[in-house]
Amino acid sequence: MTNGWIDIKNTDMMLIMGGNPAENHPCGFKWPVEAKRVRNAKLLVVDPRYTRTAAVADMFLQIRAGTDIAFLGGLIHYAIENQRIAKDYLINHTNAAFLIHDDFKVADDGVFSGFNAANQTYDKATWNYQAPGDPKPKPAPPTAGGAGQVSGEGAARPGTPDAQPPSLPPAAAFDVSLQNPACVYQLLRKHYSRYTPEMVERITGIPKDQFLKAADLFTSIRKDGDVKKVGTIIYAVGWTQHSFGSQIIRTAAMLQLLLGNVGRAGGGVNALRGHSNIQGATDVAGIFDNLPGYLKVPIPADQDFAAWMKRITPTSSKPKEWDSWNYWSNTPKFAVSFLKTMYGDAATKQNDWAYNYLPKVDREYSWAHIWDDMYRGKVKGLIAFGMNGVAIGPNSQKNIDALKKADWLVVCDIYPEETSGFWQSPGINPDEMKNIKTEVYRLPGAGFAEKDGTFVNSARWLQWKWAAVPTPGEAKLDQEILARIFLKVREFYKKDGGKFPEPILSLTWNYVDPQNPSLSDVAKELNGRALADVTDPATQQVIKAGQQLPGFAFLRDDGSTASGNWIWCGSWTEAGALMQRRGTEDPSGLGIYPNWAWSWPMNRRVMYNRASCDINGNPWDPDRRQVWWNEAQKRWIGNDVPDFKVDSPPKDHMGPFIMNPEGIGRIFVPLAGMADGPFPEHYEPFESPIANPLHPQQSNNPVVKKYTTDMDKYGTTSQGYTIVCTTYRLTEHYHYWTKNNPMNVQLVPEMFVEIPVELAGELGIQGGERVKVTSARATYLAKAMVTRRIRPMTIDGKKVYQIGIPIHQGFRGIQEDAGRVPRSIVNLLSPTVTDPNAYTPEFKGFLVKLEKA
Repeated sequence: MTNGWIDIKNTDMMLIMGGNPAENHPCGFKWPVEAKRVRNAKLLVVDPRYTRTAAVADMFLQIRAGTDIAFLGGLIHYAIENQRIAKDYLINHTNAAFLIHDDFKVADDGVFSGFNAANQTYDKATWNYQAPGDPKPKPAPPTAGGAGQVSGEGAARPGTPDAQPPSLPPAAAFDVSLQNPACVYQLLRKHYSRYTPEMVERITGIPKDQFLKAADLFTSIRKDGDVKKVGTIIYAVGWTQHSFGSQIIRTAAMLQLLLGNVGRAGGGVNALRGHSNIQGATDVAGIFDNLPGYLKVPIPADQDFAAWMKRITPTSSKPKEWDSWNYWSNTPKFAVSFLKTMYGDAATKQNDWAYNYLPKVDREYSWAHIWDDMYRGKVKGLIAFGMNGVAIGPNSQKNIDALKKADWLVVCDIYPEETSGFWQSPGINPDEMKNIKTEVYRLPGAGFAEKDGTFVNSARWLQWKWAAVPTPGEAKLDQEILARIFLKVREFYKKDGGKFPEPILSLTWNYVDPQNPSLSDVAKELNGRALADVTDPATQQVIKAGQQLPGFAFLRDDGSTASGNWIWCGSWTEAGALMQRRGTEDPSGLGIYPNWAWSWPMNRRVMYNRASCDINGNPWDPDRRQVWWNEAQKRWIGNDVPDFKVDSPPKDHMGPFIMNPEGIGRIFVPLAGMADGPFPEHYEPFESPIANPLHPQQSNNPVVKKYTTDMDKYGTTSQGYTIVCTTYRLTEHYHYWTKNNPMNVQLVPEMFVEIPVELAGELGIQGGERVKVTSARATYLAKAMVTRRIRPMTIDGKKVYQIGIPIHQGFRGIQEDAGRVPRSIVNLLSPTVTDPNAYTPEFKGFLVKLEKA
């Protein structure tokens, strides 16, 4: 979230898409209700189903799954053509005025300039800003070994060519009149000129008149030049789980920048996380291409620490008259402090801070790719902690068959689940079981109520929790299990040697109880401490060696500081564990609660909050002011912590989006920022009932590549797969765990398929009857739930049906109706197709057949 749950109460307008918070985030949903009750805020809900969230909306639109970019692009088109935009915000706080390379081409034929059809990649040289007097900036010449470039924006990703890509120009040409045809604003207008209400209807199935009412409603906050009102966009995995999911979110961000809604109380783009600690998992690098704090991983071309830093550290690119803090320019400080945490005294300037101890990520190691490698026999073992890979999918049968080829599997969980029991999955007979050689180890772990530590919620709050009960029986805390495994591995290295033992032997492990580290110790380590006296040059504050650091401004690249995760620096200081605070005072009335827990970065509750003010430092809305420039004090002050350089006066025109090299919000993403385009374009889901009306010759995302094993099958309408299927969660169940809990099972004892009443009538299906759903990969059996919550749609002149299936069932758990109720995994149906930016599988919007079982 750019903002936070409580901040939603401050909004005037809400768009909820790709999420159903009334059912999936019922506690948090009280804040949208509060906005409606107190501020008379309007709620627009767009979803394939009429959900409980939709039931309290001022307007609901049913959309075909996977067509969100077409709808949002239509809103952008409507806002521009009706001049419902925040023009001053747009000019000064975004790159709308920046001029783009003269050879750049929008994707009116389905691809942007630079596309190479042979290898399905882009040469992104034209996705760049013009330098003053240079409308066609040339790529910089390659350096020895291909390592690095002037700007981190072109940074190669794991598995991509390592030759030096082009860099952003230090000075960017711009036109504040927004009239130059090469400026971002005019290119944006041209790109989305095709997204007319008629085209939106053809693609999404939303009738033109309904779309126009929705567009008028959402953009009404900018009617007649109003800049006081503010709107928010709220989404969840209904946006992320597509082969273009990252670009859906980009489209929402662009729309919010266009309307001037980012950085403001009641505004922003707010992701609703699907677990209580998903945000925390990504913060500490639960993904293969990041290190903690979102540092980019090294790749083989980074021959030393300097080359790594050169590649991933951006330099400013802005109009020469403007200023940019470019906070990622501090990357070397974050990286050295991280390496000092990892390797302690073994990390010195003389040995490049032990940089060579870090793995160099040479290819894609995403979730789906790991399972593909295992199926191909390349991955021989897997340790799964709280990750039920068989139930998660996609293409669950492929994952089951992959595990049959592994040598060993270790699963740590609180219940026996489908992954550890893959060898007992339906369809495997006793003789086949005997031939499965995979050795399976089950480790009983601890549930959330049995351990302390932090949850990091959707609002980026680090909140400490305390263990309520001890672990039962022989179950152990997760950190004890991991510590024992690590220490035993290190013991083997000490005893027997091995290839490259230094990273294992040199890893710091300075915990009071090495066999079972206290999570308090770990939290302090992640915050960081001074290794030598460190002085703040501005305030002359001195942090003594050994003391906890008060914030990441104290991090250094000379080895004098250590911090395991720079964005969490400030969460556990000499003042104590700020994440444990429970202060309920809210002086501003905006729901900031500055003394409740701790929000990264530096306890800021709304990110980019400098954008809540105009160019002179005055709030757009004085009644909801967050930060502002105080001329007497010559600094930014406010109700929230300024997300900005506090002593930068408005006259310097420093941009509010401090993490971008430009200092401003990106409507156009230059160079390697996105794999599939600097503007989002509507592409059809990989399995679609129609060809793309915008460009039938390029229906799907052009850079998405198929997996090619014999298990990777993709359905088409010519094969009879004509129904769009999507998956979702229920309030009564929590993913794949609660089917082990009697109370949850009593509430929803078995799964069902939500079927439009019209489709059920055509197929002769009655509610409660068993049905069979078939994709190109598998079949799924469940009871029919015939409903009017999903209606037939007209898509490009063709009748199309959609169905929905909850995700929660599986072949493990309480089986009260064993032998009478199917226990299928819904992700047997889903395809192995992933987004090219975040690598999230396309669980939403694939094709199936439906029939009576």
